[in-house]
Amino acid sequence: MQSPFLTARWENLVLLNYRCPAELLLPLVPRGTELDDWQGNHLISLVGFLFQDTKVRGWRIPRHRNFEEVNLRFYVRRETPDEVRRGVVFIRELVPRRAIAMVARALYNEPYSAVPMTHDVNLSESEGGSVNYSWRHQGHAYSMGAKTIGAAKPLLLGSEAEFITEHYWGYNRQRDGKTLEYQVAHPSWKVWTCESSTYIGPLDDSLYGPGFSEILRSAPTSSHLALGSEVEVYAGVPLQGTDY
Repeated sequence: MQSPFLTARWENLVLLNYRCPAELLLPLVPRGTELDDWQGNHLISLVGFLFQDTKVRGWRIPRHRNFEEVNLRFYVRRETPDEVRRGVVFIRELVPRRAIAMVARALYNEPYSAVPMTHDVNLSESEGGSVNYSWRHQGHAYSMGAKTIGAAKPLLLGSEAEFITEHYWGYNRQRDGKTLEYQVAHPSWKVWTCESSTYIGPLDDSLYGPGFSEILRSAPTSSHLALGSEVEVYAGVPLQGTDY
């Protein structure tokens, strides 16, 4: 079996979810995939979390093991002869390490940017708590966070939280027009439905672009916190027939 390209723990995930018009997403859908929906609605998710004990090909890179990430993503699917693969496409990915952003852009054409980032976590599996992520872009301050009470619970089959957290494939449009597909493996997560959540950002479109920034300034349709787990990310494979 293929060895993972990257291993890590993803911890303390904040997932803020918003309804999004299909026409805003369709130009971004990689060839060979189609938009996935939750009960007839297309969603984007702003996701903040911690990378912990990150290894690339089994190697720990000094000063690049533990860091924050905040990404904006949407959901797609691809039918194969054997299964339906549910995946995500990233609109923007933020990390505090320039080397990570540069390598991801150069090798995979992923929409990474390096920005100053901080986090504040006060969360326990049995009692809940709060998680917040903050960052700066072009002199503007951004933050996202969520609060919850009580114990984290296993995912319910068919729930929105399951839809949001259990897309195990990533898709990315390459510079030559092809689509890169990669697999992400992790166990099912325990989650909370949040008591409250926040996103704070400027009124301009410099980070997420027209349309998306306006959506993010509205209240999310739902928000979840997830404990996270060990993850494995496998090397991408170009899809055949997507270079037209």
